[in-house]
Amino acid sequence: MRHQVNAEINRITDRFIRDQSEDGSWQYPFETGISTDCHMIILLRTLEIDDEAFIKELVERIAGKQQEDGSWSLFYDEGKGNLTATVEAYYALLYSGYRPRNDQNIQAARRFILANGGATKVHMLFKIMLAITGQCKWPPFPIKIEVLLLPDSFPINLFDFSVVGRTNIIPFLILANLGFSRRTRRSPDLSDLFLKKENRSFTEDPEARSVINLIQKGIHGLKDYPGNLRELALYRAEQYMLDRIEPDGTLCNYLSSTSMMIFALLARGYSNTHPVITRALQGLKAMTCRIDGELHCQYTTATVWNTTLISYALQESGVPCTSNTVQKANQYILTRQHVKFGDWIIHEPDLLPGGWGFADMNTIQPDIDDTTAALRAIRTLAIERMECRQAWDRGINWLISIQNNDGGWAAFEKNVNKKILNLLPIEGGKDMLIDPSTVDLTGRTLEFFGNYTHLDFHHPMVKRGIRWLLKNQESDGSWVGRWGVYIYGTWSAVTGMVAVGVSPNHPAIQKAVNWLKAIQNQDGGWGESCKSDIENCYVSLGESTRTHTAWALDTLISASTEVTPEIEQGVAFLVERKEKDWTNAYPKGRGMAGSFYLNYHCYEYVFPLLALAHYQKLAEGR
Repeated sequence: MRHQVNAEINRITDRFIRDQSEDGSWQYPFETGISTDCHMIILLRTLEIDDEAFIKELVERIAGKQQEDGSWSLFYDEGKGNLTATVEAYYALLYSGYRPRNDQNIQAARRFILANGGATKVHMLFKIMLAITGQCKWPPFPIKIEVLLLPDSFPINLFDFSVVGRTNIIPFLILANLGFSRRTRRSPDLSDLFLKKENRSFTEDPEARSVINLIQKGIHGLKDYPGNLRELALYRAEQYMLDRIEPDGTLCNYLSSTSMMIFALLARGYSNTHPVITRALQGLKAMTCRIDGELHCQYTTATVWNTTLISYALQESGVPCTSNTVQKANQYILTRQHVKFGDWIIHEPDLLPGGWGFADMNTIQPDIDDTTAALRAIRTLAIERMECRQAWDRGINWLISIQNNDGGWAAFEKNVNKKILNLLPIEGGKDMLIDPSTVDLTGRTLEFFGNYTHLDFHHPMVKRGIRWLLKNQESDGSWVGRWGVYIYGTWSAVTGMVAVGVSPNHPAIQKAVNWLKAIQNQDGGWGESCKSDIENCYVSLGESTRTHTAWALDTLISASTEVTPEIEQGVAFLVERKEKDWTNAYPKGRGMAGSFYLNYHCYEYVFPLLALAHYQKLAEGR
């Protein structure tokens, strides 16, 4: 087994060395299905930009993902196709002009849509796109844009929303309040897909009504404010977007917020060819990648995340920090540390910048996970080089200061966790509107502090983090993550607590270990379905994946003093590469339950490399 482990470690290492870019980064795709490709076609056609070669390539990729029943799905084992994804594809293909309405595959898609409730039942976020592009009427929206003028002291204000929610909600408020809608000469007619009118009101839920009443009361309190409140709010919304445009022209490097910004600017009177809109489109196109030769519009790039994870994993597996590969990677990482103040300053006004973001062009929106990953990668250089030591200190300071008052860590900001916002009638809002402490972020942060700063459970900050994790363990022994699901959350929690000195014999850790052993597959691996985050309980994939196996295996290794049969079986699955082809492309990341899933292409290599490196140390008694 030792020889096989070494061979697999060398195979992955060689691949990483071969795939590294000239600037030291790794640019593996961040894949999100066909939704982003569809939205890009709809955006380009609405702007009447005839980028035909680009659109044709997106059409080919979208059409190639259609299933036999005419639908498109979000993941392999979804069952019947996904209605929203199918309407997205149907609309984009028709709008492209390269698939006629009488095409047999288009007709098959139409039959699926009508058989499953029609376009009325699509996800709210795509229904907004249908309204923007003139395919349906805007539903009455009860929140006026004057909400943006509410002071920070009001119980609900703009900065109570998560930064992801904020960047999407602000352009949406402009569009909804102005009732913006634009059709073009190429717009297809989708009216036959709407089987019945949408009767649901935004305000029919009593709890939602109570939140909306509170907001309206606050807006009413602004009545004596001098000037035109509506125009002032529209101007403030516009300036919020313009002030947060990244160097590549996008709004916070997200395709969704950038496309919504473009539509919002059109609503404000900008022309199709305004320089801000042109730059934004260039930024979106620059984020495209190729997957198996096909063009894909990424939701964002994962370049910083890829590079920090891979640099760290290579060093864990024995590649010296002095190697050219690691040196180039870490130099890239150092150039991506943030020096600008972001919205996080609202909740921690005395804090200096020092975090890292997820995407290559992200300069104002750092996150906790990328910051700990970057610090792991540069840890050795921080001892040797002054510039690196300063970057390390700034990162550590930012990370410590961003801990939530409840003891956990969130994804982006501090204390953005007002659960009252989850009552707003926004589909998928719980994954977007607030940014509470999560198991995966808290666990990974504790793991960093324990293994690389030598803090342990005696430290008050660490003690609060441990207490939060223990409080949030599931009854079966697992933990649920925000950006993965149950296996990912359990890996994060256990490795984090062990790193800061919690005994592997602690009842919570033993309960988690027993849960992982109970869900191990016959082939020695592990596999979790995307259905877990829909059903809010662990759902087996029925097959093992390299990524899930690596997370589970690393968890068992961290909680063991010797190699167990379960560990041996997990290692054998990885080194013998028993996985099926389709599992490589299966999403391992959680974006928004039931509608948005993430496939990080580096995960199939980086996490097995880490798990095997840790297995070597366990087997050798290190």
